[in-house]
Amino acid sequence: MTLNPIVDRVTQRIVERSKPTRTAYLERMAAAKSSGPARAHLSCSGQAHAYAASGVDKDGLATSSAGNLGIITAYNDMLSAHQPFDRYPDVIREAVRAIGGTAQVAGGVPAMCDGVTQGEAGMELSLFSRDVIALSASVALSHNTFDAAVFLGVCDKIVPGLIIAAQTFGHLPAVFLPAGPMVSGLSNDEKAKVRQQFAAGEVDRAALMAAEMAAYHGPGTCTFYGTANTNQMLMEFMGLHLPAASFVTPNTPLRDALTIKGAQQALTLSALGDDYTPVCDILDEAAFVNGIVGLNATGGSTNLLIHLIAMARAGGIILDWQDFSELSEVTPLLARVYPNGLADVNHFHAAGGLGYMIGELLENGLLHPDTKTVAGVGLDRYTQEPQLIDETLEWREGAGKSLNDKILRPVADPFQPTGGLSRLTGSLGTGVMKISAVAPEHRIVEAPVRVFSTQEDVKAAFKAGELTGDLIIVVRFQGPKANGMPELHSLTPLLSIMQGRGQKVALVTDGRMSGASGKVPAAIHVCPEAVDGGAIAYLQDGDILRVDAVEGVLDILTEGVLDRTAATADLSANNFGTGRELFANFRQNVGAADTGASIFGV
Repeated sequence: MTLNPIVDRVTQRIVERSKPTRTAYLERMAAAKSSGPARAHLSCSGQAHAYAASGVDKDGLATSSAGNLGIITAYNDMLSAHQPFDRYPDVIREAVRAIGGTAQVAGGVPAMCDGVTQGEAGMELSLFSRDVIALSASVALSHNTFDAAVFLGVCDKIVPGLIIAAQTFGHLPAVFLPAGPMVSGLSNDEKAKVRQQFAAGEVDRAALMAAEMAAYHGPGTCTFYGTANTNQMLMEFMGLHLPAASFVTPNTPLRDALTIKGAQQALTLSALGDDYTPVCDILDEAAFVNGIVGLNATGGSTNLLIHLIAMARAGGIILDWQDFSELSEVTPLLARVYPNGLADVNHFHAAGGLGYMIGELLENGLLHPDTKTVAGVGLDRYTQEPQLIDETLEWREGAGKSLNDKILRPVADPFQPTGGLSRLTGSLGTGVMKISAVAPEHRIVEAPVRVFSTQEDVKAAFKAGELTGDLIIVVRFQGPKANGMPELHSLTPLLSIMQGRGQKVALVTDGRMSGASGKVPAAIHVCPEAVDGGAIAYLQDGDILRVDAVEGVLDILTEGVLDRTAATADLSANNFGTGRELFANFRQNVGAADTGASIFGV
């Protein structure tokens, strides 16, 4: 199948735009490759320090030329998605010993749960944790004793941070090993209904707690299609997972077999063998375009509009939101997974999952077919699915069709002809909207604004009965420089109630919305942000805005708004408590959302 001309054009534009920075990056990686396996260059004393506690692996590390695998782990047992990683290091060590290699835990990285910090002060550290994770992983790999690496991480900022680190050490091969989703509990739709009932005062906190505990009930990733599961999709589309590894549930024989194979594969790809495949060769411009197509085709998390830009820049590749928008226009929406539908990721996987989607997109020329992956050259490998046959892991052809057309559809009969993301531009600035869960009749809102500087003020106004009529809620001073760009997901229940009452309602913010953002139109990541003097800082209550996800418009319709003095906000409360005082340099030096909201340069 011939590559779609828009996909080809966007890819070539990215290649040209990135040429200076990408060339410099690849030159650095070539220099790192040429120095050969790292630990051979350490002094005897340095090697002794590195091997001192390695037990049965000590002699092999000191005398053998077999590969040494570094394990970067985001394990903690508070995150359900990361709790299964507790046993992975032992599984990985045994796996690589079986092929003559060794493995060591190179280091751990922090991993926070946005589900815990939603609406709390800790959420102001969430976005910055991505760059902390990248720094932490880089410190771990800086010991320079590894021939390849495996990365254990799943959730929102963790995978993007690990990718940034993996690209920084891009001369090393790397395989990402997921934990898989928890088994299905209370449906996401029922959970959302109880949240709305609680916000409306119709049920008590005991009922809310019971619903939440029934939804989030065991080890594994949350089952809705938010940022964590969008990350897993990307790792397959971009070739860093083994095929169909993303959505196999934890602590099962197949999950363990995939972990074993992934660890062994990482060493097989090292420079010590014949199939040397470093990260810098996998994550090229075409791989990132494939990832963006996957994001649109699945209706994935808006957070990746920031993270993919930062991830790409770590490898010298420059993406912008126009790339996402143009690819969205030619990418059909093929999946309905909550919050874009009623199904969860387990239902999606059973219906054919990523393998079916990748096959459909390849057959219709919407993906680059010849990218390098950890499974070999060619994305067609990712149309297969793993099975345990007589305790042996094999990949066989997938179903080749959707087993539930309410969840998964072919390109010829999509849920909608374009992707799940829309770029908005106009006199208010630039923003983005996830539209895959927004009904067509709600995608255009022209209404007066109510302006707030905190989400707590929005909640107070709602409880006071002030938010009536058609209304656009503006929440500003929520950008990365202001307070770390927290998610505003805790506003979702009250916005949904307003929409359910028949009000035309939208959210406009220079902050973020959750990866689980759903049916209420939300123009987010607005740039320039208010603290940088963006137009959002000039709005006053009653000004008329037009938020149009169909034509991609974000306009101030009231005249003379930009002739006013920009509003300011007292941000001193964001500077202290819950560790925020340690992140002042991050807030001062972070880039804008449309360049990845990162503290790192290109």
